[in-house]
Amino acid sequence: MTFFCELIKKRKKYFSMEITYIAQPKITTQDFIDILDNSTLGLRRPLADLEAMELMFQHGNVYVGAYHGDKLVGLARVMTDFVFTSYLSDLAIDEAYQHQGIGKQLIKEVKKYIPRAKLILLAAPAAEGYYPKIGMTNHGHCYILDNIDELK
Repeated sequence: MTFFCELIKKRKKYFSMEITYIAQPKITTQDFIDILDNSTLGLRRPLADLEAMELMFQHGNVYVGAYHGDKLVGLARVMTDFVFTSYLSDLAIDEAYQHQGIGKQLIKEVKKYIPRAKLILLAAPAAEGYYPKIGMTNHGHCYILDNIDELK
């Protein structure tokens, strides 16, 4: 019985929090690094390479931040032409705030700024099951090239 009581207490804590969403928030490269590090994306990003992180941060077109009070708890970063294609390169939710609908809302907020463009992403292994649950379609025709020397 205590397990269920604790679960209910945790749920009430998260349901009672108010999350606000801000487009193009005033964040720094360090804020960007911190939210990636606090999410599961930190494992797949070059967080220790400050130059790479600064370039990644500078070249995003659209950012939407999710805030609990003053704390950045989620971030969507998109590179887009605003008409045809948008690449959702980062959907980072602080692990303590996951499973509360923040990621889905960040996607909705991003789409407000790119209504004509398709939203495309490469799912992190831990998130592959998430995107179909929220209504995104799996597309099997994706190709990746990491190194020009791999071209034949």
